[in-house]
This record gives sequence, C-alpha cells and structure tokens, in this order.
Amino acid sequence: MKVQRSNAEWRNLLTPEQYHVLREHGTERPGTGPHLYEERPGLYRCAACENPLFLADTKFDAGCGWPSFFQNIGPDAVRELEDRSFGMRRTEIRCASCDGHLGHVFPDGPRPTGLRYCMNGHALRFEPLEDEG
Repeated sequence: MKVQRSNAEWRNLLTPEQYHVLREHGTERPGTGPHLYEERPGLYRCAACENPLFLADTKFDAGCGWPSFFQNIGPDAVRELEDRSFGMRRTEIRCASCDGHLGHVFPDGPRPTGLRYCMNGHALRFEPLEDEG
C-alpha cells in the first residue's frame, strides 16, 4: 500500500536525521547511523512507514560504514532509480511504499546475489525477533 503524507506530516513523524535521509535524500556520515553493529535476528523496516525491507540474516559487514544487505525482502520492499548526482552513476534504493530514500545498491556484494544494499541506518527501524523460549 502506498503511503503519502505532506512534508509537514513527515516532519512531525520523523526525527530530523530521519527526515534528512528519507525525505531530502540525504546521507549520514559513515559509521554514525544506527544498526551498523546490530547482530540480533530480526527484520529491518522503513523508519517512515514500517514497510518490511530486509531480513537480518541478509546483513553483512561490508566495512563501508553503513548497514549493508545482500538481498531485500521481496518485490514489494524497494524500488530502484538511476542516480546521476555528484558526477556518479549509481542505483538509488527507495522504499516501495512511501518513496523514502534508503541508500544505494552496488554490484560488489557477497554470494548468493553479488549485491550490496548500502543503507542509511536512520532510514531503517530494526525489529528484533521475539524470543519464543
């Protein structure tokens, strides 16, 4: 389901850091965002609209300073756009539900996909798996 809100509504719902990344297509400085060292089992959701994005078992340490994943959760998770900003040619990743900027994907990740979804930590909300024991 598509989520649409005004800029004022987004500002009321998000922290300043989240708003900058998700709505203004910003990038947090490497090593400064949340979730970089998160290792628990769980699910990563869009911090703006709660759309499921990545499973924790697809996260890996890319050494780049941002949470990285080798696969998104499925076809309704993200959408890709060509990004030619800053004199580069990259693939931007946005939330498929609210169109929030999440980060970029690169073809230098591990098997099985060979992809590295390099995400801004402020664009994500981590939901740990409940301990059923």
